[in-house]
Amino acid sequence: MAIGSDLELMLRVRAGDAASFEALLRRYRLPMVNFFRRMVRDQALAEDLAQEVFLRIYKSRERYQPEARFTTWLYRIATNLALNAIRDRKDEVCDVTSDESGAGTILDRFVDPQPTVEQRLIQGDRERMIRQAVEGLPDNQRMAVILHKYQDVDYRQIAGILGVSESAVKSLLFRAYETLRVRLEPLLREGEI
Repeated sequence: MAIGSDLELMLRVRAGDAASFEALLRRYRLPMVNFFRRMVRDQALAEDLAQEVFLRIYKSRERYQPEARFTTWLYRIATNLALNAIRDRKDEVCDVTSDESGAGTILDRFVDPQPTVEQRLIQGDRERMIRQAVEGLPDNQRMAVILHKYQDVDYRQIAGILGVSESAVKSLLFRAYETLRVRLEPLLREGEI
């Protein structure tokens, strides 16, 4: 059986097709977990929130209206859950130096599989600096950067997800990338990014 487009699958889910729901779940579970992990910085919570997204999709399947792309609807639900989780955890201290998920970054794919101890220390410091810089952004800027850079969502979809105009998204991203450029200037000078 050929896997259909997101819209076709969601329309089948709306009609009660469990196999189509499973196909959407397989397609978007990992991107949702990764999105939440970057937003809430907690692997277990990220997995719980991803599960909650699909639970909400399933519960509201009969009311689904294909007014926007499925991924816009999906990330809007995810964004609301992420912002709620961030708000609920504002007073908690997050350990931004460890990545308990074991999930690497895109950069990890290009690193020698047998790095030296020195290379591992430098790489860990570099990743920690980048992660801290992104995590230090205001929530709306961090959300826009994560959607754009890590989830590969286009400006129009980000605008729909965040409920702002495309020009507002471009402005958010410009301010965020400018802040990151300043915060990560030591890495840029060393030619490490």
